[in-house]
Amino acid sequence: MTEEIRLAIIGGSGLYSMEGLQDVQQKVVKTPFGEPSSPVMLGTLDGHRVAFLARHGLGHTLTPSEVNYRANIYALKSLGARFVLSVSACGSLREDFEPGHIVVPDQLFDHTHLRARSFFGEGLVAHVGVADPFCTPFGQQIFAAAEAAGATAHLGGGFITIEGPRFSTRVESNTYRSWGLDIIGMTASPEAFLAREAELHYGVMAHITDYDVWHEEPVSVEMVVRTLNENTVHAQGAIRHLVSHLEPEKSCDCQHALANALMTAKGKVPGTTRRKLGLLVDKYLD
Repeated sequence: MTEEIRLAIIGGSGLYSMEGLQDVQQKVVKTPFGEPSSPVMLGTLDGHRVAFLARHGLGHTLTPSEVNYRANIYALKSLGARFVLSVSACGSLREDFEPGHIVVPDQLFDHTHLRARSFFGEGLVAHVGVADPFCTPFGQQIFAAAEAAGATAHLGGGFITIEGPRFSTRVESNTYRSWGLDIIGMTASPEAFLAREAELHYGVMAHITDYDVWHEEPVSVEMVVRTLNENTVHAQGAIRHLVSHLEPEKSCDCQHALANALMTAKGKVPGTTRRKLGLLVDKYLD
């Protein structure tokens, strides 16, 4: 039996070191897709249960390509989460999206090539719709929370996910700008698509740490970490506001994303696959 988790947050392990978080406990979750990046930290914030998962592992030990995105999303789903907030460090491809700002993107370009992108396969085919890859009502609430926390925030933007772990070359960065993309990062794909397959409301709070390499100053780890540390107060404040003001009734079709996506006839789904994906598909196959 799952508990009511008001909000799940995927991001750096330092996010849950925040004032007011009580009853903190660590939970190791096993999934059919292997181990999540880290144990899930559960706690109570302003009377609401929240969950934190360190995307890159405790101590940041996983590259973006090594993150087990399927296990992470499956683990949060299995714990009863419905809303998942991704807190990510990103580069800006626009002059007006300055380092220190927060962007809540509304579109996503997947430019990765090494990652498992779907829960499905092994005898069960699904084609999920992701024309709008982030939950729109949830994104609006993330934006309001960022502004309430005192951040300079922007609602909307095209987010390109690159494979990493290296930063872009100048010609790559300028090419992405010519495509009309606004921010760049390494982790939103396939996380957003897996969240949609899991019928979760998913949104990104992107913290702009740099101007990528199209601008004057080259990107460095020191630059990224410095800006992230400066933005921790805004991130924690936004999370606290979001937890207290989240309006679950303002939903979209995310929670029914698989209703018309399953292609395989019920009688043709292998038993092992049915058991593996039961958490996601039982309500449609029973």
